[in-house]
Amino acid sequence: MKQIIVLGFLFSKRFSGITLWPFILLKHAALKNDAVFINHERIHLRQQAEMLIVPFYIWYSIEYLVRLAQFKNKYEAYKNISFEREAYANESRLEYIKNRKYWAFMAYLKTKKPPLAGGGE
Repeated sequence: MKQIIVLGFLFSKRFSGITLWPFILLKHAALKNDAVFINHERIHLRQQAEMLIVPFYIWYSIEYLVRLAQFKNKYEAYKNISFEREAYANESRLEYIKNRKYWAFMAYLKTKKPPLAGGGE
């Protein structure tokens, strides 16, 4: 695919790809053949397109900051952004994009509260 570009130097240890409309940027060329990974990134392309791109990035950034305050952990904040929750929940469903409802990420806004300090329930 033309919109998939490999730029390994761009990524930290934790992340292997990012979607920046209209491109999917990858850490390793082998990821081009990972259908689940590419599907995850295509879900982000759809999210970005339906939000007219710039508002997506604004919402994503604000929601990350809210989740960071909520979870007090960068990785947990990232994993709980509604856009990421939708993409992770559906990345294995390779036909998901074909039947995805408009603004489907909204169903993923509500998260569970983080565990109490000390592991109490």
